[in-house]
This record gives sequence, C-alpha cells and structure tokens, in this order.
Amino acid sequence: MSSIITSHQPARPTSLGLAVLRVGRACTRVLPGRVVALAATVLVAASAVAPGAWAQTMRIKEVAAVQGVRTNQLTGYGLVVGLDGTGDQTNQMPYTAQAMSNYLQQLGITLPAGITAQTKNVAAVLVTAQLPAFAQPGQMVDVTVASIGNSKSLRGGTLISTPLKGVDGEIYALAQGNLVVSGAGASGGGSKVQVNHLSAGLIPRGAQVERAVPNGFQTGDTLTLGLNSTDFATANRVAQVINKAKGAGTAQALDGRMVQIKAPADPNERVAFLADLEELRLDATVPIARVVVNARTGSIVLNQAVTLNPVAVAHGNLSVSISSTPVISQPNAFSTGGQTVVTEKTDIKIQQEPGALIQMQAGAQLADVVKALNALGATPQDLLAILQAIKAAGALNAELEVI
Repeated sequence: MSSIITSHQPARPTSLGLAVLRVGRACTRVLPGRVVALAATVLVAASAVAPGAWAQTMRIKEVAAVQGVRTNQLTGYGLVVGLDGTGDQTNQMPYTAQAMSNYLQQLGITLPAGITAQTKNVAAVLVTAQLPAFAQPGQMVDVTVASIGNSKSLRGGTLISTPLKGVDGEIYALAQGNLVVSGAGASGGGSKVQVNHLSAGLIPRGAQVERAVPNGFQTGDTLTLGLNSTDFATANRVAQVINKAKGAGTAQALDGRMVQIKAPADPNERVAFLADLEELRLDATVPIARVVVNARTGSIVLNQAVTLNPVAVAHGNLSVSISSTPVISQPNAFSTGGQTVVTEKTDIKIQQEPGALIQMQAGAQLADVVKALNALGATPQDLLAILQAIKAAGALNAELEVI
C-alpha cells in the first residue's frame, strides 16, 4: 500500500508552501523467476502558496505581454554532409540523392544521365528555428536539425547553406554550420549500444537573419496587453494598477484577455513607458480550483484552491497472480514412439481485499484533501476513478480536467 508524502516549508509570500509526491504500484503478475509489474504510476499534487499567502504580488510582465511582440517559426529543408557512413540509404530515400544532385548543379557539376550518387555520408534533414521579436538582419539565432530519412546518426555532420522560410513562404534566415549532437552510439556483430538521441542536433547561432518581421509596435496611439490566461479579475487589476501609476484613463480592460493602454508617440518614450509599466506589481488572484488528471501516466495535479466536502468512500483492491510450474511428462515403460516432453502447470489466483467505508471529512486546505486521499490507501490508477466519482457526487469543489 502506497501513501502520499507531504513536505511543508514555512509560509512565505513568494515561496512554495507545499509539494506532494505519491508513488503507487498496482498488482503484479508472477511468472517463473521474475515478477512483472502490471502498473506503476505517480501522483503529484502541488500548491502555489500556503493558506493566507494568496496576497503575493507579481509583475505585469509575468501575467501579460504586448500583442504582436512575439516569435515566429521558421523551417527549411537541407542536407547534412560529412557523416561517417551513417547517412541516408539513397536507394530507399530518393529525395536525398535528388537534393544532392540539385545542389551540385548549382555549383556547376552535372552527373551523367542515368547515374545516381550513392553517398552514405549525406542525410536529408529539416531545419527549424525561432525568429525572435525585433530581430534584425545580421543577428544570429539557434537552429535545430532533425533527420527525415533513415540516417543512423548525424554526429559529426555539417549543415550546408539552408534557407529558412516563414509561413508566408519568404526567406527570413540562412542556416549553416557544424551540428552538436549530445548522443553517442556503437554497433557491431548484431549488437548496438546508444546513449541519447542521434537523429537530431543543435547548431548554436547557426542561422543569420536576412529579413526583419514588421510589427506595429511603433505605430498607433495605443498598445494592447494580452494576458497569458483569460481572467476578468486579473485584467481589471492590471488596468487599475496602470491607471494608478500612469494616470486615470491610461488603461482600459477590453475583456478578460486584453487591456488597451495609451502609449507615447515618441519611440524612446514608448520603450521607457513600457519598461516602467512591466515592472508594476499587482496582487495575485486566487486561481480556479482545478484537478488535472493524466489518464496515460496516472499523474494527478491539484492546486491550492481545491477543497473537499464531507463524503464517504468505499475502496477495495483486486489482485491477480499467475504462477507457472514446469512439469516433465515421460512415456510409459517399454512404450514405442513415446517422447519425454516438458509441459507447464499454470495456477491462477484472484484475491480481492475487502473495501472499508471511509468517512472523508471536509477539507478547506490542500493538505486536508491530501490527508483524506491518503486514508484510502489507493493506487493512483484507483484515484483516477475515485476522484471522478467524488466529483460526480458533488463533493469535490474543483474542475476535473482529464488530459
């Protein structure tokens, strides 16, 4: 039987007040000489601060950002050369040979008709990068390179000049350089050893920006702050804090996601205005009570606002064990054509523990909810069903989200 382990720290306005970790293991299947775990899951419950500490403050830059000031995704198709025989097999990946032939033609080299280069040191890759906001021509950005063929490893390879395009089809950067691959591997005689991933790598500062992305930061009399999450209370507080610091009428909450502000027309004053504005502090709001359940991994996350009403829960465990014993079967004495064979005798047992009716008291704090769940002694997989049943009964005061 597993349990939830809690660790507490002194309540401080800016520190984590509670971290909860629960590790459970379900029933096992017993086979000769080994035990195979049928289920192993983890329950994690974390809260932001201790009770009474919700009055912590945060800066505006931590809850909102200027609309239009964002990164842009770039992508491109390229070739990695210089591999130690670990490139694509061109007979299975024809586009690699075609791309290499096209590149050689740009250099003035044309292969004879009907001849396909069998290059084992070349791999076709996709190159991706994030173009930062306000990036200007000449600046360098990091790029990620990933194989799209059957290359065994990109370690030691060099990316040749690759144009990176945006969703509009325009070229915004050119990438080239030596790959940094953190993995390593070796194979021989049918055996293979590999550490980390060998089919993807990174080129630090591997792309040079060729074109800037236009934005409306310096145009218009107003700017819009976009909140990271929709919350009318937070939008209202952001507008109030800005009006208090910069004057009445400076900010206006348009909805639960956007706050419109009046900004100076001079570029230098506008930058200074936003620099001061982002440092303004506001009181944090109590988040929506929510329990997030990951059905694939068995993880459960609860925030500090989760509370529990009085409820009674009956819980029991069902375990299945399968044991197999080898049995030798021999033919009768003086028999003809008989053979000695080995058979298995399988024994299956099903054991169900009695389920006790447990009274779970009302909990106004996350620690109380965790203690009530500990009393059940259930595995995380069982808790998935228990929490759904408690929510259906109206005793769980939180949104239950399954991902």
